[in-house]
Amino acid sequence: MKRFTWFNATSLALGFSFLYLPILILVIYSFNAGRSVAVWGGWSTKWYVEVFDNAQLLDAAWVTLKVGMLSASVATVLGTMAAIALTRFGRFRGRILFSGMVYAPLVMPEVITGLSLLLLFVAVDFDRGFWTITLSHITFTMCFVAVVVQSRLVGFDKSLEEAAMDLGCRPVGTFFRITLPIIWPAVVSGWMLAFTLSLDDLVIASFATGPGATTLPMKIYSDVRLGVKPEINAVCTLMIAVVSIAVIAASILTKRQEAERERAERAAFAAGG
Repeated sequence: MKRFTWFNATSLALGFSFLYLPILILVIYSFNAGRSVAVWGGWSTKWYVEVFDNAQLLDAAWVTLKVGMLSASVATVLGTMAAIALTRFGRFRGRILFSGMVYAPLVMPEVITGLSLLLLFVAVDFDRGFWTITLSHITFTMCFVAVVVQSRLVGFDKSLEEAAMDLGCRPVGTFFRITLPIIWPAVVSGWMLAFTLSLDDLVIASFATGPGATTLPMKIYSDVRLGVKPEINAVCTLMIAVVSIAVIAASILTKRQEAERERAERAAFAAGG
């Protein structure tokens, strides 16, 4: 058993401070009563009121949420299908090319991805706006879902599926009754990761956007270029709260499902014994 030392404690404190101290400062200054973001003027929530009175910020936030939820849902379905193909179909013709195409966005610079998507939309004469941003986010978040789900499928016990099919269950029914419930925590994690990446994206959305489709990161970036406003701190704090609540909810749901699965396995083992 490793002993707790001051060196470990100091390293841990410095690491967490480096990661979360800037976020903590942003949250604190979102309650600053003064207009200057560098001078503390007391506690106040007036900037949150200003945020909800700012129609442009609210429109950008609504566009961001719609894009994030839609793109994450589609990317989760496609990424799960890609992971199943890579883990279950063996060495099929074109597997290396397919695998490379799935994982390419992981290592591709976002500038190149955004520019290539822009050229594609221009070539096919697709009006840029909400749907082009959504398609772009599906393109680069699908690979993250595939990686998460594939890591779960690698250690999957195939004998459970074989037993279900031996008892007369069709392959589609086996997937929805056996495979999907077991890999569901990985699917939920992939959706959360895709949603967070979509919520945070600025570069690709800047290339794929058009008139009337401004996401919240784009709005924040355009406002910050003219000077940091107190409303920006407030809206960023709200984004942190939304992501934190979603992550906590997903974690609780995943733990409950794993606990239920363990109870079901123990019950089945006891019944069989």
